[in-house]
Amino acid sequence: MSGISLALTPAYLLRRWKRFLCEARLEDGTVVRAHVPNSGSMATLLRPDCPVWLRHDPSPRRKLAWTLVLMETTMGGLAVVDTMLPNRMAWAGIMDQQVPELAGYRQPRREASIPELAPHDGTRSRFDLVLSDHIKDARSCVVEIKNVTMLGRSGEEQPRQADFPDAKTLRGRRHLLDLAHLAAMGYRCVQWYICNRSDCDQVGIARDIDPAYGEALDTAMAAGVEVLCYRAAISSNNVSIGQAAAFIPS
Repeated sequence: MSGISLALTPAYLLRRWKRFLCEARLEDGTVVRAHVPNSGSMATLLRPDCPVWLRHDPSPRRKLAWTLVLMETTMGGLAVVDTMLPNRMAWAGIMDQQVPELAGYRQPRREASIPELAPHDGTRSRFDLVLSDHIKDARSCVVEIKNVTMLGRSGEEQPRQADFPDAKTLRGRRHLLDLAHLAAMGYRCVQWYICNRSDCDQVGIARDIDPAYGEALDTAMAAGVEVLCYRAAISSNNVSIGQAAAFIPS
């Protein structure tokens, strides 16, 4: 399997607090404190004694040596909760020619800004991917990536759907409006949702959690922003871009 290799330690979640911290019990009984690299609520994942997988990095530059990376879902699947991984997965998928919708660009860049886009409060937006010099299309392609791990609100009726966002996201809304502006300026723009739950195969929008985000998505799509959805292929030692996923916008 191509993608990103992981060296993780299994554990059991004890609690999460202050959003970016958790405690977990290793298999030998040791209790460790870990960083949670996820600002979302993770409401459909958190539960006592949930199996989790941690990355260990004892660098003296880090406040915590452990990081929460994967969690087992209530249906026995795996979810990627480290929000640093989806961008790396997307980049690897493009480099490995696994995403035909984004193939053919000879100058891909990560974390790039667009000079023509007006800054917000003096800060210029940076985008997850900017793809240029296509073999056929003169337009540059601007891509924003979102990690989707929340089980859809339809729950028992539609257990194979994961929804975004799982908490209000002003940043996500701003990204969509920026993409809409860039699309009006002639750029190709893509909002890419990566379904990072192995037990779900379609992506929806949690409009009840963040109506403003849903409205911003409608505005962006009306402006020509494309929506791309892919499932992740997840194991405890590797994550990669998998198959295309259905998108349910309503």
